[in-house]
Parts: sequence; C-alpha cells; structure tokens
Amino acid sequence: MNPVIDNIMSRQTIREYTDKQVPDELLKVVLDAAIRAPSGRNSQPCHLRVLTNRERLEEMNKDFKDIVGWDTPAYTGWNLRPVYHNAPVFIFIVAPSKDGMSGGLMAENIALAAHSLGLGSCMIASLGALFENEEGAKKWKEIIDIPQDWEFVLGMSLGYPNEKPPFKEREDGHIKFIK
Repeated sequence: MNPVIDNIMSRQTIREYTDKQVPDELLKVVLDAAIRAPSGRNSQPCHLRVLTNRERLEEMNKDFKDIVGWDTPAYTGWNLRPVYHNAPVFIFIVAPSKDGMSGGLMAENIALAAHSLGLGSCMIASLGALFENEEGAKKWKEIIDIPQDWEFVLGMSLGYPNEKPPFKEREDGHIKFIK
C-alpha cells in the first residue's frame, strides 16, 4: 500500500498521553492540515481554538464533570481520566452554526496528520454538554474566544501516545454495491 493508505489503516484513537508537550512546529502542521479540510461550497465554516494550559484543561474538566456528573459515564474512560484524557493539547472545533460534516472532515485531517507525525488524537463529542449548559457555554466561549452565538462542533485531544491499544475489528456488512 502507499503511505497515505497505511496512515489511514494504522491510525487508532489514543486515550492515554505522555506529559511531553507537542512542539509548536508539529502543532502548526496539524492545524494547517485541519484548515485544509474540504467543506460544502468551500464555505470553510469551522474555526479552531487550541488550549495547552494545563490549569485551564483541569478547569474545563471540572466544569464538564460538574454538569454531567462525576460518576456518569459521559465518555469513554470517564472513571479513569479527565474528559481531555490528560493530553497536553485540546483543540476545539467551532463554527457559526452546528456543521457536523465540515467539523468531522476537519477532525479527520487532524487525526491523520497527527498520526503521521507520531502523535495521537481522540475525537471528543461529549464535551458538547459543557456548551449545551447556559453557564458553561457563556464561560467557555469567552475563555476560548468565540462569539456567544457560535456552536461547539467537536473537540480533540492531541499529544504523544502513552499506549498502544489493540486494533478494533470493523464490522462486516457496512458496504453494499448497488447495480
């Protein structure tokens, strides 16, 4: 196979990270790949906000858990780690309106670019609960500098993997050829 297909086939979700910060030059490559994601009619609706401050990440986790509950399985690994999975970088994908398609394409570019650079990532939609809460939305939209009428689309943790999870098999039957 070619390197692009190899990258797609070998990428996995990472939920455990080392404390090592992602160098600015690698982060720039990942973010540049993100903004090159396709969008309908090249509207480019999604914007990125990047949080690397550990204290703010902990504050985000506390606010999120105060909303969803400290013992509620709102996301994978809820009982083991914070919602951002202890990653040193958290990327917010935001837009003037909820645009799941463009946000998903941007997230996939982030995931694949990160993997190609030896970084791990995890798409985190459950953080949306923080932005569906009136107080949480007001506070965090101000912190991450987005207009109050904009929407959270998706979040992504990013960092150096501290795990090598087993590959998860894919179900058969999801492809059907129509003649």
